[in-house]
Amino acid sequence: MKKLVTGFQRFRDHVFEEHRTLFEQLASGQTPQALFIGCSDSRLVPALLTQSRPGDLFVLRNAGNLVPPYGAGHGGGEAATIEYAIEALGVEHVVVCGHSHCGAMKALISPEPPEGMPEVRSWLAQAEATRRLVARCYSDREPMERLNVAIQENVLQQLVNLRTHPAVAARLAEGRLQLHAWVYKLESGEIFVHDETVGQFRALHEAGLDGLGREERAP
Repeated sequence: MKKLVTGFQRFRDHVFEEHRTLFEQLASGQTPQALFIGCSDSRLVPALLTQSRPGDLFVLRNAGNLVPPYGAGHGGGEAATIEYAIEALGVEHVVVCGHSHCGAMKALISPEPPEGMPEVRSWLAQAEATRRLVARCYSDREPMERLNVAIQENVLQQLVNLRTHPAVAARLAEGRLQLHAWVYKLESGEIFVHDETVGQFRALHEAGLDGLGREERAP
């Protein structure tokens, strides 16, 4: 806790003062560029990863970067956050970002469910489609390969779930929203994006900005 308090003091005395004008402007409202849906994992820091400033990202985080389908009724606030980001803030991009070595995905595809964590088991049931896909199509793969497949397939499944949300469906139909599937590799600092034209994940530095706009456009 001492580290957190010391960090805040350093922020207040130095960082805040250096960017005081920006923070004063943000006090009157926000216009984020994107809704970033990521895992709660402490190793994934959206603002650091994207080098964003305060006000650039509207962030939704939970275990496994899951988006329950609309009406699932899990009660975690995901639907409200998505709706607010799109309808009230007018974001034009939604990024779902998974990451390597994800503990939630490890638990999801493990033969044994998490012990002593009933809420975790209940939450991961939201990713049942991912679990079944990996179990049925990749059961012959090595454990690490199966985990990497689960991480990628899970991100793509969340885009499917996102489209069930009325605010998302409407903006996609209007051509005013784009959905992006990312996977961050902890050990190399790389981001891989799903390129719909080739049906696979590509390194972001290879895909370029054009690669950001290929995923999940409205027809």
